[in-house]
Amino acid sequence: RFIELAGGSDARIVVISTASSLGEEATGLYRELFTHVGAGIVSGLRPVTREEANSASAAATVDEATGVFLTGGNQLRLAAVVGGTELGAALLRLHERGGVIAGTSAGASAVSSHMMAFGASGATPKHRMAQISVGLGILKDIVVDQHFEQRTRLGRLLSAVAQSPSMIGLGLDEDTAAIVHSDQTLEVLGRGAVTIVDGSQVVTDSYQTKGHRPMMVSGAILHSLPSGYRFDLATRSLITHPSEARVRLPREAETARRRLARLSREIAAEGADSFVVERKGQKAKKQLPEASE
Repeated sequence: RFIELAGGSDARIVVISTASSLGEEATGLYRELFTHVGAGIVSGLRPVTREEANSASAAATVDEATGVFLTGGNQLRLAAVVGGTELGAALLRLHERGGVIAGTSAGASAVSSHMMAFGASGATPKHRMAQISVGLGILKDIVVDQHFEQRTRLGRLLSAVAQSPSMIGLGLDEDTAAIVHSDQTLEVLGRGAVTIVDGSQVVTDSYQTKGHRPMMVSGAILHSLPSGYRFDLATRSLITHPSEARVRLPREAETARRRLARLSREIAAEGADSFVVERKGQKAKKQLPEASE
């Protein structure tokens, strides 16, 4: 779906692997995967310092792309190296002109203006359970967490939304995607579910909870949406019943995908393939996303 939104055989994809400790290997596998599913050109970019991210050549590479894929790893590294640089500005320009920004794991978390930096596992929201940092600024008023069901992250997402109830919380299971269209509708694809936390009516004592004690959160609205369902982020409501769209990969691409899944387990805080895609304007824009330990 990422390649389709980015232009199919005309897609010019840039894989940014700054977040990953195995960046070059991950880039090679994503290049193999995206080529097998029909992308026209796939290149890699891995700045490891802000000086490199501020280079004219890095920004130019993204300016020529129709889609960017942000790998998993450590979202704090990605945001610290890329945020506020020429490369970061090029990502925003890509988004504004209708390109696609996609991310898995750390890459998914980093696309938000307010990024889930790290936190604790558990189903009960607690004080200091979630640490928020500045992300890349592509998704506004949304905080993204991933490996959601697999790492029991409901508590920290509830905690983040309770402390900033104007934001919508998105929890992405592994092997699951949330596609945000230009009209602010969200579409779910994949094997798991997307959990949406709406705090617009929340009542909480988060501002006075001390230490790491449980916080009171009442009135939060929770939606759990499996593949095929759509959700209106503007009105914060379910808008459709499922229309399942299954994607079958060519055999070579499926092999590359499985190798990527194995590689991801070797990267700290990185998992399978959760991602967020954003579309803007007539053409699509994709964002994806990773959460830390």
